[in-house]
Amino acid sequence: MAGDRSLTRRERVALAWIAAGKSYWETAVILGITERTIRHFMANARHKLDVMTNAQAVAEAIWRGLI
Repeated sequence: MAGDRSLTRRERVALAWIAAGKSYWETAVILGITERTIRHFMANARHKLDVMTNAQAVAEAIWRGLI
């Protein structure tokens, strides 16, 4: 595995809110950051977890005990 592919704390927090059914916009408001930043966190999380969709990212993160 090339480089550190572990999720950052913020990526895990964003992923947890998405797992709870929140939209990017709702998650951004909750965390006090921009929707663009949430999209960035989720794209990074999907890449690091080697999945294509947010649903797959949530399932993989739960399976790995990350959220």
